[in-house]
Amino acid sequence: MLQSIARHISLSPEEQQQFLAFTETKNYKAKTILLKAGEICTHSFFVTKGILRSYTLDENGVEHVMSFACPGWWIADMYSYLSQRPGHLYIEVNEDADVLLLSKENQERLYHDIIKTERFFRILVENSLVANQQRLMDNLSFTAEARYDKFSKKYPDLIHCLPQKQIASYIGVTPEFFSKMKAKLLKK
Repeated sequence: MLQSIARHISLSPEEQQQFLAFTETKNYKAKTILLKAGEICTHSFFVTKGILRSYTLDENGVEHVMSFACPGWWIADMYSYLSQRPGHLYIEVNEDADVLLLSKENQERLYHDIIKTERFFRILVENSLVANQQRLMDNLSFTAEARYDKFSKKYPDLIHCLPQKQIASYIGVTPEFFSKMKAKLLKK
């Protein structure tokens, strides 16, 4: 986590220790649900090992993957986390994970005690906003093949760690279409 922070702001050794003191370390087994739709997201999660994912369920019970979080990434239901209202996302552990939890309350304390952490979290939110906007534009403009190609190039390590069904959901296609599309791409 300290390496992630150092890419954006500089903390003294004392501030680093203070920041870490506001987090809680947890280990989770694969398939653990960390957050359910309808609950209030009280923590953001920083992944140090493993993979987490966020998703929503439609009225037919079909999963729609919103994001993945690998080591060095944060994940939360941002609507719920920021508003402290019931959210719409599930957050699940994809593979055994070690995670640092930061409560909303402790994040607010960090803003007060180490003012430059506000800049750090602002940068994270801005980067997330840009990435989500780009993904929305890609989903509106690109073919499924182009979205898969972009995903494969941007996250080459994830291709081998994730179930095909989840990749299909992330790029916005059914698992059946995804299988046919991959078979077609392999023939090329």
